[in-house]
Amino acid sequence: MTKKRRPHPPHDAPAHEADDPEATHDEGPVAEDLLAPDEPALTQDVEAPPPEPGEPPDGVPFEMPFAAVKRLQESLDELQDRHARLAAEFDNYRKRVNRERLELGDRAQGAFAIRLLEVLDDLDRLLTESETAKPTHTLHEALVLVDRKLRKELEGAGLERIHSDGAPFDPSEHEAVAALPPPEPELDHHVAATFQAGYRFKGNLIRPARVQVYADQG
Repeated sequence: MTKKRRPHPPHDAPAHEADDPEATHDEGPVAEDLLAPDEPALTQDVEAPPPEPGEPPDGVPFEMPFAAVKRLQESLDELQDRHARLAAEFDNYRKRVNRERLELGDRAQGAFAIRLLEVLDDLDRLLTESETAKPTHTLHEALVLVDRKLRKELEGAGLERIHSDGAPFDPSEHEAVAALPPPEPELDHHVAATFQAGYRFKGNLIRPARVQVYADQG
């Protein structure tokens, strides 16, 4: 007598799962399960909607049009007032400088006149003593002394006489009023004589010398 073998359950699924009708097949891990526990899920950046017309952007202070016009008008009035005050101060400064310049010139001329008073005193004494019929040579010596003193004061003030006799003719300093043939060729275009002396004042020509010039007429 042979025994019948009892069939074994299939190896595809365990016996307890086959008996459970609500059991479901495992479909693998889900995407959310693959993330780390502490790592948040990535989200897409969402752009903020543009501001409505007439509304300021976020973070920018907003000012009403009337308030802005009032503020700008006040700034303009302040600048205009400042400009008017500066213009008045500059005009006063210009007038003060011109007045001080004139006063300085007057003081300088007065100081120069004081230095010439001694020369005038000498001339007065000379004219007074000339009435007593002093000798001619004494009068001449007195005039020479007065001339030297006067020239010294003028030179101290900046006056310089141009010495022209025998110098080459210079149109920038000399004015030729006559010409004559040169006695020697090397004297051509040289000053022969001075009719009126020329002067410089502090380096600037104030009067050219009127001279006679050697010039070859041929």
